[in-house]
Amino acid sequence: MFRWLNGPGAAFRDPLPGSTNYLNAYDPQGNLIRARAARASIRSTGEEDPRTAGDEDGPDGPDAALGRNHLEQNIAGAKPIPKEMADDLMPFPLNRQFRSQPVLSEELRDEIYRRINQEKKSVRTVSAELGVEMQRVGAVFRLKTIENQWIEEGRPLAAPYARAVGAMLPNTPFVPGTRTPPLPHESINDLPVHSATTRQLFHPVPESMHFNRESAARAFSRDLLPADKRIPHPELVDLAKVAAQHRGRDDVVKARRNELEQQEAAVLNMRREQKAAQEAAAKKVDTPRWQFRFENIKAESAGRDGRAKGGVGARYGIPPQDRKKGQIKIPTKVE
Repeated sequence: MFRWLNGPGAAFRDPLPGSTNYLNAYDPQGNLIRARAARASIRSTGEEDPRTAGDEDGPDGPDAALGRNHLEQNIAGAKPIPKEMADDLMPFPLNRQFRSQPVLSEELRDEIYRRINQEKKSVRTVSAELGVEMQRVGAVFRLKTIENQWIEEGRPLAAPYARAVGAMLPNTPFVPGTRTPPLPHESINDLPVHSATTRQLFHPVPESMHFNRESAARAFSRDLLPADKRIPHPELVDLAKVAAQHRGRDDVVKARRNELEQQEAAVLNMRREQKAAQEAAAKKVDTPRWQFRFENIKAESAGRDGRAKGGVGARYGIPPQDRKKGQIKIPTKVE
């Protein structure tokens, strides 16, 4: 064990700053693979430093020294070590299908909080500008708000622990003063999975019928919106259409985002009113330990097949019938 710790394992005693330090990034002799590849490319171009021309790879070679001494330079001392590749982001050598995913850097989290708190931008706008999913933007803002409250209250923070963990993971950087990160953090316009689309469906249509996204949505459910209206950022679709037509993009995108924000505000107000009406309709009985709530229930609310949304127990989920034995899965008519 000590032989490994003093040899190839010495590269893991002091990890590279600003880089992950996984086993797959090193060869069995403890040499940083991407630094060795950079050295080979330098040799091929004839730019090798004469001071290291006679060195050989090994536990005490120049590549291992790069890893142990935190030198973010190649063997010539002029260019930085390349960033991690996909093979460098595998923390478990025996599980080659797993890649460590990047996290938000501290600068990017601060920028998200600043744009929402100071510039008064919406979560949707910040998500589109910085390439971060809306749910993650909302979570960052809430956590940063709590962190600032703790700082004002004088409560201790686990900042050293957060910095240590953050240094072990790949991150999405952000340069203060710029408008966008060097690269997007994640895909922000993935289509969410709707419960109505999780069942098998055989829907025959005539050959002369134009079957588009709206037709597919109606086939699953009459109330289901098409895919281009259910994505988190439908304004980006409008932006692509505007770019294809070579028209002004800023006014179109701004108007579309304002329209979506007004729709979201209307939906939130409707949900608040519905919740307030449910609270008012429920009869509450307080006891020393519990509060019992009684609501009027109609048997007809479950529908003809007992699977309607208003039925008792619907909140716990009703399994679909598409894989149940004895169900007719083949269409019997064409509409």
